[in-house]
Amino acid sequence: MLGRQGSGKGTQAARLSVLYGVPHISTGDAFRAAARNGAEVGRLAQSYMDRGELVPDDVVMEVLREHLLQGKAEPAGFVLDGVPRNIAQAEALAGMLGPKGLDVVINLDLSTEVVLRRIAGRRVCTSCGANYNVVDNPPKVPGTCDACGGKLVQRDDDTEEAVKRRLEIYESVTAPLVDWYERQGLLAAVDAGGDPDEVTERVVEAVEAARQRKAPHS
Repeated sequence: MLGRQGSGKGTQAARLSVLYGVPHISTGDAFRAAARNGAEVGRLAQSYMDRGELVPDDVVMEVLREHLLQGKAEPAGFVLDGVPRNIAQAEALAGMLGPKGLDVVINLDLSTEVVLRRIAGRRVCTSCGANYNVVDNPPKVPGTCDACGGKLVQRDDDTEEAVKRRLEIYESVTAPLVDWYERQGLLAAVDAGGDPDEVTERVVEAVEAARQRKAPHS
């Protein structure tokens, strides 16, 4: 799932994971968990993310391989969130998946103004990782996760400086992926503005349309 910082990738990826009963794989969450556990790769990755920089490709793909394959020849299904971030990662992912490949790549489209507003209001559960926004998608009880009752916090890498840097990186490094996947016929652009439930409906429609196109015809 592609999209600029603050486009709601995490929320929509988590919802798709539940709807289709497949894993939600977020390399960002994996890195943060590794950092909390004291793993060197986690600390290294967190240092990049705190500055708004991209984690080196070899580290990203190694973590992704571990989560995708988990000892299997190929994954049964998944929703990716935050990866690939550039064409080199996309090519590595294609090689990892083999002929079956991806069903669809969702590009969540959102204006810079809305992106910045969403980031300023974003809060993340320290227990289960659920995402909220104090303006657009607030929890029922301020500061408390609806799903598990955990504490909601603003992430360290959501500072204004780090966010601006991530937006710059997206335009120069990640945005070319849109054209790359479009040339392969895998891209589906979805308006990420408005109510999260409405965005989810648009995403599901795009996924189902792509799956029908890919399904073998009798």
